[in-house]
Amino acid sequence: MPIEILMPALSPTMEEGTLAKWLVKEGDTVSSGDLLAEIETDKATMEFEAVEDGIVGKILVPEGSEGVQVNAVIAILLEDGESADDLGAAPAAAPAEAPEAHKTPAASAPAPSAPVSSDGNRIFASPLARRIAADKGIDLATLTGSGPRGRIVKADVEGASVAPAAAKAPASVSAAPAAKAAPMASGPETDTILRMYADRDFEEVALDGMRKTIAARLTEAKQSIPHFYLRRDIKLDALLAFRSQLNKQLVKRGAKLSVNDFIIKACALALQEVPDANAVWASDRILKLKPSDVAVAVAIDGGLFTPVLKDAEMKSLSALSAEMKDLAARARDRKLAPHEYQGGSFAISNLGMFGIDNFDAVINPPHGAILAVGAGAKKPVVDEDGQISVATVMSVTLSVDHRVIDGALGAQLLQSIVDNLENPMAMLA
Repeated sequence: MPIEILMPALSPTMEEGTLAKWLVKEGDTVSSGDLLAEIETDKATMEFEAVEDGIVGKILVPEGSEGVQVNAVIAILLEDGESADDLGAAPAAAPAEAPEAHKTPAASAPAPSAPVSSDGNRIFASPLARRIAADKGIDLATLTGSGPRGRIVKADVEGASVAPAAAKAPASVSAAPAAKAAPMASGPETDTILRMYADRDFEEVALDGMRKTIAARLTEAKQSIPHFYLRRDIKLDALLAFRSQLNKQLVKRGAKLSVNDFIIKACALALQEVPDANAVWASDRILKLKPSDVAVAVAIDGGLFTPVLKDAEMKSLSALSAEMKDLAARARDRKLAPHEYQGGSFAISNLGMFGIDNFDAVINPPHGAILAVGAGAKKPVVDEDGQISVATVMSVTLSVDHRVIDGALGAQLLQSIVDNLENPMAMLA
């Protein structure tokens, strides 16, 4: 029986994507693990692997198609002994319907309901594995998948035994259609706005997946997170001198440390020194993390990424620098995998290189806090002897989620960050 290849969910928040490029063509033989296509999500372009062996019988969604819904049929795979004549048996593969599906992917016939476990979590399984399980009366919730990202494939089902009364469970759960997320609250209707500017010259810019996600998440953040802000000035002269000394010693290794590398390290250590602040909001509870997983905002065309440096407290400054450069480069090429930009408990947004003195950053949920970093500038300061001198001063603002971190705890965290940056040598101890 022909196997339907479905549009995969490549991240937890993905509802639709763009089929950027096919890496196979009709008639090609593919094996499990072979690359089939490149798919653009709301954040990145990712490669999609085959989970079954077979021959590409029909490509239903052409390259460049946007708004392809998750679980929509994008191609048909033929098994050994099958030919293109067998495509009539596949419900969604009728050639006459394909062109319409290409033009309006969102209006195409819905894909079969994905099985759901008893606790409401979706079970990822290939179409062939689902059919075999249904024929044999096997509950997919009882199986552990061996395919990519834990997906259940044919071999998993063929080697499984039937569990008592398991055949009825998937049917009872999948009968109800999956609930869709409520649309984001919006302002005045588009038509009203268009009429307002009807006599002005303008260009309409369609929202891509990334911009839609940024708009939704930041609207949610500002509406639902009780932000408060803590501000401090940090003297950088000791750090700049220490950085210059280290960089001279790192020339032979081809490494060069930035001020941002020191900021990442300072924040990672501060989260260890104030462990109650190393936390995230989880709807009805707080999760206190043990490692310091620090996210750093990276601006790209049309949006931004926040790649996460995991276990940052354990890594040397040069290791953090190299990892950050790699993550930033791949972020700008939209080549980051979801696990590289999801998670973390704390974020850094540095606009100092753009000459911004100070600003307030929006918390990226579920993080407990984000540090907004401004530019370092020469300013008059009063030293310990009461004398006026000139120092390089950097202004920072800590935006804090009051549900996770109270005022005094946030002040302790910021004080620890300041101490680390004003005494940089101690960070190597």
